[in-house]
Amino acid sequence: MKNLRFFQKARLVACAAVAAFAPFGRGADAPAVEKSVWKTTAAAGVTLTRGNSETVLGTANINADKKWAKNEIGLGASATYGEDHGLKSAENVGGFAQYNRLVSERAFVYAHAEGLHDSIANVEYRVSLSPGAGYYFMKNDRNTLRAQVGPGYVLEKLGGDNRSYVTLRLAERYELKINARARLWQSLDFSPRVEDFTDYVANAEIGVSTDITKSFGLRVFAQDTYRSRSAHGRDKNDLKLVAGVEYKF
Repeated sequence: MKNLRFFQKARLVACAAVAAFAPFGRGADAPAVEKSVWKTTAAAGVTLTRGNSETVLGTANINADKKWAKNEIGLGASATYGEDHGLKSAENVGGFAQYNRLVSERAFVYAHAEGLHDSIANVEYRVSLSPGAGYYFMKNDRNTLRAQVGPGYVLEKLGGDNRSYVTLRLAERYELKINARARLWQSLDFSPRVEDFTDYVANAEIGVSTDITKSFGLRVFAQDTYRSRSAHGRDKNDLKLVAGVEYKF
């Protein structure tokens, strides 16, 4: 009888110990740890006209982001090609990468890099590097609004001339989750040359997308690039309106 009582007490102690230390274990009953994964979206659009006008314009882009702990990474690349009556009317390719390190729930420091080639605007290349600091003014399940500021350094070949100079980068991005299927986004990036603020490049984008299935959706967006000092014989402003499909994976 004494042995039975001893084993009953021992079993109660063992059960209590297992219950106390279970959250720290790696057994099958331990709570699952959410893994950080890449979220990637690829999109493409084509515009074709025939008759009084004969044009074709194709666009493609891909964006990926990943968030874990106090880290955020964003990557993107895009390309556009167009013809008008057999003559090239658009040809550009670009990309960007940004890493954010959160120092609080809303404040962060970042490193940003981007590159561009645009043969029609006579931009052989433009590479921009910028570290800085940012802040999320809105950060919830429906809205995000962040602003960034920092110094930058640009290397470019514009109209056959090589230039390198220091800039000030000011940027903001807003995203709104309209409902479970649709979202809207808007961004603005302004980079004036420190020595002469009348020499700048501004990029703006606004768009909306909606999901058809879990993986496929539709999107419409407008992109505008303004160069206060363009290459000789080239317009300062380039505007692009695109409608297409997107795939998430």
